[in-house]
Amino acid sequence: MELGHVIVLAGGLSYEREVSLRSGRRVAEALRSLDIPVELRDADATLLDSLASDPPDAVFPVLHGAAGEDGSIRDVLELLQVPYVGARPDACRVAWDKPSAKAVVRRAGISTPASVALPKEIFHDLGAASVLARIIDRLGLPLSVKPTRGGSALGASVVREAAELSAAMVGCFAYGDAALVERYVEGTEVAVSVIDREGGPVALPPVEILAPGGLYDYTARYDAGDTEFVTPARLSPEAAARVAETAVTAHRALGLRDISRTDLIVDAAGEVQFLEVNVAPGMTETSLLPRAVSVAGLELGAVCRDLILRRLA
Repeated sequence: MELGHVIVLAGGLSYEREVSLRSGRRVAEALRSLDIPVELRDADATLLDSLASDPPDAVFPVLHGAAGEDGSIRDVLELLQVPYVGARPDACRVAWDKPSAKAVVRRAGISTPASVALPKEIFHDLGAASVLARIIDRLGLPLSVKPTRGGSALGASVVREAAELSAAMVGCFAYGDAALVERYVEGTEVAVSVIDREGGPVALPPVEILAPGGLYDYTARYDAGDTEFVTPARLSPEAAARVAETAVTAHRALGLRDISRTDLIVDAAGEVQFLEVNVAPGMTETSLLPRAVSVAGLELGAVCRDLILRRLA
């Protein structure tokens, strides 16, 4: 099938707008390298009229943050009956909410660190000092703190001393109204991208992440040179098989389609721990999925094209 009009949707108004624009440009360039006509569009007030008046063959969303990953934009695309790459709205809503995603994958037999999810109001109503003390009593130290919804590690931090937890919560609440506090697991951090092929979802080579200070935060993700990546990750064959199986299981359990990226920790005992899943993986020059695509011997443009064609089959 020949593609005549593809829209790559990027930008939006989330904190991750600039990253999304970089991802969108990368996907558009990859598709254009295959002579596919591509229009790079922002999610703005002109979008709906444009889609209705000149419907594309398909839309490839690379919107990061709330609207791009919570299912809302995909709901709109379904209202317009425009084919698009990526998970359906209901699956996005579950994956976007980290505590919900953890509960789903746990039921599928995947290990995930012990955690508690609390809204900002609970600290005001019950007293912040008392709540924080109970968190440490229950989960111990160190801890990972991050918004229950959000991407690019905005508002995320690692707490190694009890005195640091209050500031970490304040930083987290700057980016969301609820916090996920989970036991921090030391080990090898890997990201495993999954793409749907004819035979079903396939895990790409795992990417090992060596971030400065041990925290793969926003700066470490998008400033070239700050973080070291090893692809494929330096894992035993058994551990590599386990992380691939975990990512594919999470992809299926959460009802995702086409593309996802699962973040995992392989602890000292070799056990794989699920951290979170991303339904709109970054596509920038420092992003993990394009690295995995390259090491797998694939071309990013061909992968994106094939995902579009799956939606039109």
